[in-house]
Amino acid sequence: MQGRLLIVDGHAYAYRAFFAIRQLRSPSGAPVNAVFGFVKMLGRLLAWLTPTHRVVVWDGGLSEERLASLPDYKAQRPELPVELGEQIGELEGYLPAAGVASVCLPGVEADDVIAGLAQRGAAAGLEVVVASSDKDFMQLVQPGIGLVNPGDKTARIWGATEVRERTGVEPSQVVDWLALVGDSVDNIPGVPGVGPKTAAELLRRFGSVDGLYGRLSEVDSDRLRGALAAAEGAVRRNCELVRLRGAVASGVELEGLRARPSETGRLVELFRRWGFRSLLAEVEASAAAQAVLL
Repeated sequence: MQGRLLIVDGHAYAYRAFFAIRQLRSPSGAPVNAVFGFVKMLGRLLAWLTPTHRVVVWDGGLSEERLASLPDYKAQRPELPVELGEQIGELEGYLPAAGVASVCLPGVEADDVIAGLAQRGAAAGLEVVVASSDKDFMQLVQPGIGLVNPGDKTARIWGATEVRERTGVEPSQVVDWLALVGDSVDNIPGVPGVGPKTAAELLRRFGSVDGLYGRLSEVDSDRLRGALAAAEGAVRRNCELVRLRGAVASGVELEGLRARPSETGRLVELFRRWGFRSLLAEVEASAAAQAVLL
């Protein structure tokens, strides 16, 4: 298999669109700010990367295993805004019309599905690009798998060099780095007093969490050595919390992610209902041009 697989973190992009455009409503008065922003951002990604395979992955719920390990896992996250939830339903209807696959596995976190699809895509010979601002995905970076961060204005695909610039460690060390530092977004506590730079220094010296705890006596600072010793159980638990579990996506076939022609009639119907005049004009102009060619 040859080509490029684009995997979009659906909720991440929907949230970004929702808060970037605060006031936009359809002719019927329904909120469509997230829909409009998402459609525009997805369109830019497709035009830039021209993927042969493309999919938007949605969260299906929290991992029971992670919650059993840490009951407060992601507990501080606010509820999905009602108006955003309504628009995600609209987006799930839009994607098939745009020729883009949409995947949501009940009870499975989107991060794990994305990891599984990325790993399988790369193994099948596809160039994989994951579009998300979630730092957990840096652990996936390898030859054949890169990242696009919507907050990065340089419009580049992140590889190992960018991961090292961001974290100070190799992609293969990102799980251990996050385990030491913790993740406030996911409510995962790190080692007290250990920030990103200290964690990177420790991993450059000892290689991994296992290497660090196997040679803990070599840590020079009494304070740091004591903090690491006291937090060993939490750090090892964090490794399992942070490590993505790609096997959960085994039931999603790569062939089903192949780009399909958009459904012009359906897009026209949706854009009219939402009041997206500029997007409607683009679709109608494209359809007219195709008719001339035929």
